[in-house]
Amino acid sequence: MTNGPGFIHLHAHSAYSLLEGAIKLPKLIDLAIADEQPALGIADTSNLFGALQFSTMASSKGLQPIVGCEIPLQFEPPEDIPGKERKKFAKESIVLIAQSETGFEHLSELVSQAYLQSADGLAQLHLDWLDGELTGDLICLSGGLEGGIDPAFAQGYDAVAIERLNALKERFGDRFYIELQRHDIERQKLTEPQLVDYAYANGIRLVATNEPFFAKSDDFESHDALLAVAGGSVVAQTERRKLSQEHYFKSRQEMCDLFADLPEALSSTIEIAERCHFSPQERGPILPNFAAPAHLSADEAVEAEGKELARQAEEGLDRFLAEIGPAEGLTEKDYRDRLAFELNVIVNMKFPGYFLIVADFIKWAKNQGIPVGPGRGSGAGSLVAYSLTITDLDPLRYALLFERFLNPERVSMPDFDIDFCQDRREEVIRYVQQKYGAEQVAQIITFGSLQARAVLRDVGRVLQMPYPQVDRICKLVPSNPANPVTLKEAIDGEPRLQEMRDEEETVADLLAIGQKLEGLYRHASTHAAGIVIGDRPLQQLVPLYRDPRSDMPVSQYNMKVVENAGLVKFDFLGLKTLTVIDYAVKNINRNGGDFSIEKAPLDDELTYFHDSSKQ
Repeated sequence: MTNGPGFIHLHAHSAYSLLEGAIKLPKLIDLAIADEQPALGIADTSNLFGALQFSTMASSKGLQPIVGCEIPLQFEPPEDIPGKERKKFAKESIVLIAQSETGFEHLSELVSQAYLQSADGLAQLHLDWLDGELTGDLICLSGGLEGGIDPAFAQGYDAVAIERLNALKERFGDRFYIELQRHDIERQKLTEPQLVDYAYANGIRLVATNEPFFAKSDDFESHDALLAVAGGSVVAQTERRKLSQEHYFKSRQEMCDLFADLPEALSSTIEIAERCHFSPQERGPILPNFAAPAHLSADEAVEAEGKELARQAEEGLDRFLAEIGPAEGLTEKDYRDRLAFELNVIVNMKFPGYFLIVADFIKWAKNQGIPVGPGRGSGAGSLVAYSLTITDLDPLRYALLFERFLNPERVSMPDFDIDFCQDRREEVIRYVQQKYGAEQVAQIITFGSLQARAVLRDVGRVLQMPYPQVDRICKLVPSNPANPVTLKEAIDGEPRLQEMRDEEETVADLLAIGQKLEGLYRHASTHAAGIVIGDRPLQQLVPLYRDPRSDMPVSQYNMKVVENAGLVKFDFLGLKTLTVIDYAVKNINRNGGDFSIEKAPLDDELTYFHDSSKQ
């Protein structure tokens, strides 16, 4: 029985190690808690996608979260190993772990720059980036089996390996640890003596890691299929990336037994956990100052922006009442009372800046002749929004409730769904970038996952099953995007799937592997509409990613998590309908007409009530 912590995982991969990690965050945390581990460190490949989510979930269950990242490092000079040989060196990565708030800021900046300065969208650090202050409060592990050190020793490039070890030791000092892994792999057995000798000769501490990619040893087959999917190869192919059956989430006792001859390597895991005293935290909403001087406090800024909001809203209401007048049965006082009520709620909830920001880019778009939707969703219930021209619907005329949009008893961020002409949406986003600074505006990441049919097709390919057979199986799985069916549900509800599974071993393997991989993240992409705007360069608030298909930075946290990190989401939806309407209006007016869709009456009988059968 292990006495005390014994061992702490510092280099675990979650499902956010895309097409590598086969353990979802809740499962990973549950595995650590079930083994009574006091702390857990994740180091997903090339990203911090799960950093805040992991920190919040682990802390809520009494588990100390340790946030790191395994990230490729371009050692210098790049000619140190011949080109052909470099291909054998896997990811050539190191592991960086944040030991403080400053360390996490540095880690976030390094990971962000690894993407933003990449020419091909693949993250990579450069050694000279580690020459300055960005190494501060970061712990560095040498990377293990697929790092930049072990493979060099394994291929006989001892001088290169030692040069790289010296470079990391020089930059991280006593925060550099040589990582030892034992997965019953011959290469590790060959390189371990060289790593240990270097550590003892240079006063560098050893640290034991297991680098789990999957939960249990019997998940190896399904994980191997996942690696084949990632590499575009097939399971039967020998010249491809393969791991070991030992890359599962080992217990403390198993790790203590495995490294019983090197107790100092086990002790280092406890030492590193004790050195780490920070993890990312959730924040309240952070908005850029729109109408308040930068030197004001948060409360003073809200007060100043509240006054500006009231001024603009009252002027807008005055114009509306002068041009259109109150709806039938209502008075000007009804409108002014409603406006005062809404303004009071907005200011008390500290959201005047949000309304001003949205109104600003909508007014700009309209002034540029860019079609903007009239408003939809609960935001159409706001008279303030109507007065600011955010929406084009008088909420009092249609008895729409403001409380559905903002309610002090159910505090949540306001969220306008704003439609722009599909062809000119990018112009509005560029305006926002110019106004607030390109470093303060980003899109939001989203993750594609291996859904039931897709995972069967991927796994069927790497198992080299005939395409028509896989296609027949896939078509027996219901496809309902509104209410997706899991593979297990599909199998339980479809006798033909059960029959095929029971009659053919290959189909049984396909369905078993598919169920284990279903729901894992396949790729990262960009949310279709979401934009975040910060009050400072965003990489000071969240790590950033780069989608190769876009020139804008992208938050590494998804839509829900990025809001928990304090960033406010604005929806810039590209709507084809608005583009079609705009073309139609221009066509109608091509000979000098003055038709306007905004002024089209809603009770026009020919438009809405015409009975074509009477023609």
